[in-house]
Amino acid sequence: MRGTPRKISLPRRLIFDLMHASLRVPFVSLSRPLNIRPLLEARAGTVNPAGWAAIFVKAFALIAKDEPILRTLYAKWPWPRFYELPRSVALVAIARTVDGEECVLPQPILGPAELSLAEIDATIRHAKDAPLMEVPMFRKIMLATRLPLPLRRLSWLIGLNFGRQRANYFGSFSVTSVAAYGGGELHAISPGPFIVSYGVVGGDQTIDVLIRWDHRITDAAPIARVLTRLEQVLNTEIAAELRGARPAAEPKAIRAVGT
Repeated sequence: MRGTPRKISLPRRLIFDLMHASLRVPFVSLSRPLNIRPLLEARAGTVNPAGWAAIFVKAFALIAKDEPILRTLYAKWPWPRFYELPRSVALVAIARTVDGEECVLPQPILGPAELSLAEIDATIRHAKDAPLMEVPMFRKIMLATRLPLPLRRLSWLIGLNFGRQRANYFGSFSVTSVAAYGGGELHAISPGPFIVSYGVVGGDQTIDVLIRWDHRITDAAPIARVLTRLEQVLNTEIAAELRGARPAAEPKAIRAVGT
């Protein structure tokens, strides 16, 4: 059957490079439904609640403050070793449309544990809505992806295998989801080391969360404990921050009425 040849776009070329870089990462995964009733109640009482991506970015980063293994990368150069970061760097998968084609681009968030939910959410929303070339990371990605294949492979090797550069460009954990499109258990792959994916909230006030990780860095038992801790953090620290946002919104409304 005769078809129509099509050029590979820059966003698809990025995915080609990403899949090539992920080929030899020994991923394993663990999923669990988390009961998030207190979080849902706090979120329902907020006028403009942070999105789920921002919530999971901050919650995982808060756990990583006390769990150095969640801030650990595997780097090969100048010799194979682990590289522990002083703070987390999140990488959020952002769904965009470029020249009529749907694609996914990564948006880094440096030190999310020290940021407010509102700041994290604003960064994610800007990456979703701003013109492509006004998002610094997207601009860099598009420029790098235009390079010839040998130069792209070299740049990825450098970025992946030196600990400091790896943190800058690939983060210490990623957050991705298809919940906005109906959910499902997403087993994403990336160069690692940790990928957090979440589904839709069920009628029983639970949400399915899946963590994939580089097995060279840690084992299943610590990740099982992380999922337990994640449920606690969502229902305590994150819920408390959402509740705390409400009093800040109410005085503004009162002042506006009095003017």
